Amino acid sequence: MGRLTGGDPSLLRRINSAVVLHALRAAVPPGSPTLTDLTKVTGLSRPTVEGVVEGLMESGLVVEVPAEEGEARRQGRPARRFRFRVEAGHLMGIEIGPHRIAALMADLGGRVMGSASLDVAETASADERLGCVRVAVADLLERSGVPRSRLRAVGVASPGIVEADGTVRLGTALPGWTGLPLGERLRRSFRCPVLVENDANAAAVAEHWKGAATGSDDVVFVLAGLSPGAGSLIGGRLHRGYGGAAGEIGALHLLGREATPEVVLSTTGEPLHPLDEAQVARVFTLAREGDERAGAAVDRFMRRLVHDVAALVLALDPELVVVGGWAAGLNGVLEPLRAELARYCLRPPRVVQSLLGEAAVATGALRLALDHVEEQLFAVESTVTARR
Repeated sequence: MGRLTGGDPSLLRRINSAVVLHALRAAVPPGSPTLTDLTKVTGLSRPTVEGVVEGLMESGLVVEVPAEEGEARRQGRPARRFRFRVEAGHLMGIEIGPHRIAALMADLGGRVMGSASLDVAETASADERLGCVRVAVADLLERSGVPRSRLRAVGVASPGIVEADGTVRLGTALPGWTGLPLGERLRRSFRCPVLVENDANAAAVAEHWKGAATGSDDVVFVLAGLSPGAGSLIGGRLHRGYGGAAGEIGALHLLGREATPEVVLSTTGEPLHPLDEAQVARVFTLAREGDERAGAAVDRFMRRLVHDVAALVLALDPELVVVGGWAAGLNGVLEPLRAELARYCLRPPRVVQSLLGEAAVATGALRLALDHVEEQLFAVESTVTARR
């Protein structure tokens, strides 16, 4: 790459284009800004704005809005108006989970246009699971009437520690997942960038975007289950840690050499299968019905969960803790968390339940794709999910 200087014309054009495009995208309907409006908002000269808009129209990202007949009759020749074409491309967010594949489709404004889901066996191999991803994607594209070539970015969220290139360095929740070059495998199915993220991280981003954490920049999202995980936003940015392993609170029991999560919730002395949520649900049902052994198992599970979350809260001091995952639907999760955090923390955070529910992970994957496109189009400031 050649050296850029303050007067580099290509750099200036890129900045000007990003500024004008950002102003157009931020314009509130139904009004579409005129050249005069864009000049005022951006601080650029009218000739510069006009040249940038013409270039954006040629690229297909901007379109001139036809004047209404009444407006033309009342005012003579109306001012030209423009809008950002949210339909100029599409985005997809994909969740790869133990029991299902879920996909969301959106336009360039982030508006969800369609969804698809497919059940998958918890014992499915990596190849079988990726085959289910391809089926769900093809179904969503066909039903949405969107050609694969129109996709500008795809976000993917999966359990495990995910490296920057999309390789799953460690993934014990899914068979054959550790060491899987997930990003590389999925890029064969698309003609656009594929961004891969840990599922709890994606869910944290989703809640910050359009869930329970929209007003907070220091957030911990807990994906509560048999082996919990967490995603964190610090100062409004996703915190992955040096190697992508931040938030792996499900491994904290190893520090004290305590029982594994599968044993903690067992009522028979035999470990539960870590992916068998139905088996876990039966334990909680028995506890609600008064079974003493099940009640004791649930108590052990709750103590482990609140201690895991407290450790992360003590380290990060978040404003807000959002609880999601299958355990979020269980009665009595939030109050023990609040009480335990009040015991340990000088300033206990607020604790709330996820607003997005089971859609949180796929929604976060979609936001990952949207962030990538915004970074390419606007390139003015870093996005929430941008890797450093």
